[in-house]
This record gives sequence, C-alpha cells and structure tokens, in this order.
Amino acid sequence: MKKTWSLSFLTGLGVAPEEAVRAAADAGYDYLGLRLMPAFPGGLAYPLMDDPARVKSLISLMGDSGVAVFDIEMIRISPDFDPEPLLPFLECAGQLGARAILVAGDDADEGRLTASFVKLCEAARPFGLSMDLEFMPQSELRDLSAAIRVLSAADQPNQGVIIDTLHVSRARTTIEEITAVPRKWLNYAQICDAPAKIPETREELNYTARHARLLPGEGELDLAGMFAAMPADLPVAVEIPNDEQSAGLSAAEWAKRTLIASRRILEPESDEGQ
Repeated sequence: MKKTWSLSFLTGLGVAPEEAVRAAADAGYDYLGLRLMPAFPGGLAYPLMDDPARVKSLISLMGDSGVAVFDIEMIRISPDFDPEPLLPFLECAGQLGARAILVAGDDADEGRLTASFVKLCEAARPFGLSMDLEFMPQSELRDLSAAIRVLSAADQPNQGVIIDTLHVSRARTTIEEITAVPRKWLNYAQICDAPAKIPETREELNYTARHARLLPGEGELDLAGMFAAMPADLPVAVEIPNDEQSAGLSAAEWAKRTLIASRRILEPESDEGQ
C-alpha cells in the first residue's frame, strides 16, 4: 500500500518553515512538520503565532507547493501546566491546517499529568487538532504502557499516541504492545533507525534523538516488525536528524535521501530512488 509521508521538523533542524516547505515538495513528501515552540529552554523554534503576515504567506506557499502541515511541535506538560497561554499557538496550528500536536509529558505525577492532558485536549478541540503523546525514556512519560494509562484515563476524542521507532527501542517497548494500541489512538508514526545498543544516560539519549538518528536500513531496529504491528494506512513522519550525514547537503537533498531510505523499508515495491 502506498503510504502518506511527512517530513518531520527534526529532519531539517535549522531550516526555516519556508525552506522546509520547498524541501518537502522537492523531495516528494505529502506533508511536513513545523516547530512553533522549543523542545527545551532556548531551543530552536519558529513562533509563527507571533507573525500573522508570515502565517498567511506560508499558507499561500504551501498551496502553491502542494504540501500541507501534518504535525506541529511541541507542548510540554509540566507540573504547573496551564493551557490558557497556549491558545494563540493552538489557533495558529489550526490556521496552518495542522492535524496533530506533539505533546511531551514532563510531570512525574501521572494523575496530575492526566488531568492536565484532559484540559489540553479540551482547549485544542475547537481548532480541530489531535493531542498526540510522545513517550520517551528521557521524559516522565517513559514508555508506551505509561502513555496508554494516561490515554485510558483521559478518554478524550482528540487524543493519540505517537509510535516513534527510536523511542520504541530505547523504552524497550514490544511489538505486542504496539499491536494492542487501539486504532483510534494512532494518528501517525515516526520512522528512523539506530543501533540496538541503548544509551545509558539522558544526555546520550537526547543527543541521539536530536543529532544522530540513522537512515532506515543502516541500523538494527526491527522497523518492518514495528510497522507491521500498525495500520497499513497510518501516515509516516520521517524523523532523521543526522548532523554528519546531512552536512554539506541542501535541505531538499537530505529530505530526498531520508524519504528514499524510508520507502525502501516500508514500500519495497516502489521504484522511487532506484
């Protein structure tokens, strides 16, 4: 089955939204992801909600280029979480036509995290956005089972969980656990490869996730098995930041290379890139 492909923000880290749109279109993607709020204090982001004219121009560019926004990053749920200040962010995401927002769990109190997540889903619902939890062993939402507990308790119509192949491996999530996720909670998955050896520190986990993911087929993850456990029509976001391999390449060249490698794994019948 032909899949729907999205160019994740991290794959082109440092690339402005306009260049990312052109790169995604040139490389043959259907969608792309944008980051409007940083992943960590001082991290790179493009706060488009503060620039309505740029949003309007970007929407026009996407219309001309034939690609659309799929997901937007990112919201972190901390112990003192309040969704009210996020309304301009959510409204901008809705204007851009995004489907999903990546949400990280940074509250060790699971009950409070769940209550905050419910408030976030309720705030996002008028904008037609799903709130998709990303479990990561370097966060307080460490694995898929934790994410499923939050979703089961929250029970919101616009909630989901992101299956990121790197975090699946690092969290020691099993294929059986992926298979058991309800279809209604799966809006998209993220693909990359990596060595089987799991880094021991949070710093090493973060570095690999942000700077040293491998092209599908270059590592040791069971990518075919992971995706076989998910619906065949699930959109796939290609999230492969690799500082060394992308050095010297244009955003479009690296985007194309990552898509070709991903399609070789998940669409082996395709002639793309051959």
